[in-house]
Amino acid sequence: MDLLLILTYTALCVAVFKIFKIPLNKWTVPTAVLGGIVLIGTLILLMNYNHPYTQTGSSVFNTTPIVSTVRGRVTEVKVEANKPLLAGDVLFKIESTPFESEVIRLKAEVAAAEQSVFQLESSYKASTADSIAAEADRDKAQREYERYEAGFKKGAFTAQQVDTRKQAYLASEAQLDAAKALENSARLAFESEINGENTSVARLKALLATAEFNLEETTVRAPTDGYVSHLALRPGMMAVPLPLSPVLTFVHTDDGHYVGAFRQNSTQRLKKGFEAEFIFRALPGKIFKGEVIEVIPAIAEGQVQARGALLNSAALVTSGRVLVKLRINDDLSEYQLPMGSAAEIAVYSDSFTHVAIMRKVLIRMKSWQNYLYLDH
Repeated sequence: MDLLLILTYTALCVAVFKIFKIPLNKWTVPTAVLGGIVLIGTLILLMNYNHPYTQTGSSVFNTTPIVSTVRGRVTEVKVEANKPLLAGDVLFKIESTPFESEVIRLKAEVAAAEQSVFQLESSYKASTADSIAAEADRDKAQREYERYEAGFKKGAFTAQQVDTRKQAYLASEAQLDAAKALENSARLAFESEINGENTSVARLKALLATAEFNLEETTVRAPTDGYVSHLALRPGMMAVPLPLSPVLTFVHTDDGHYVGAFRQNSTQRLKKGFEAEFIFRALPGKIFKGEVIEVIPAIAEGQVQARGALLNSAALVTSGRVLVKLRINDDLSEYQLPMGSAAEIAVYSDSFTHVAIMRKVLIRMKSWQNYLYLDH
């Protein structure tokens, strides 16, 4: 662009000098040169500041390392490398026999526990009946003791007979207390509940739910729309629930976007909604229109993390760039453009819009240059 402007200005000066027959001397030539430097320099500075451009851009996509939640041997790999998948499609399966056995075992224990609840109810009712009988015996012994005590005062019974009836009454009182304690214990065992369910049954059902979840996790599915790339998983390999041992890398296709790294000088001319143009080395001669989605509010070079050492001044000597998130509005479906392809991006602000034409010409020239390359 610089050369184009210089050549254009030179041609204009030549035409003016010839048309108006301006003499070439020590005043006219330096004036024309100085005027060109000021004019071209001003235009370039206005363009660079108000309509920023970066060669550092790329399409960015998210990936998820697929880690099984259960340990087991892989029996089937249902996915093919780089083939589109929908959310929920099966990726691979893990040997399920141990997990099926655990589910069956816990279902049997839940059934046994539910049956034991009926037994607890029967025990509670039996202990309640025992308490009622013990209370009746106690009341009978109490009446007998009171009758003998009243008769003793009238001389009808001896002190020995009264004491015998008293001991019988105290024994029945103790038996009643014991029966009440057994009834209370049986009641607590029967009525102990969590969310309206017997505690033993609730505990076993929780274990059963975990076992059923583990059984379901033996079939690993795609988390979203996307595909698996660089597939190396084969039947017979072990899948383990360790974050450091993923078996697949899943590429998401539902949230791809573009990021450009711009100089900090033009931060005030990077705003959401501004028009943008993209060129790709993979698509020479093509220009694609888009817009700014977001200006990332932090620069990574300035981050500070807690650590055992103090921050030194060298950590502050950074020249990080502002990251800008963008999207392309044009249709790219007819082009073969791998995710992660490098891009060059120009953003057009709402200031000095008349000089934006310079940036548009420049980025198109850059796009044509992509036809020219040499392999070493």
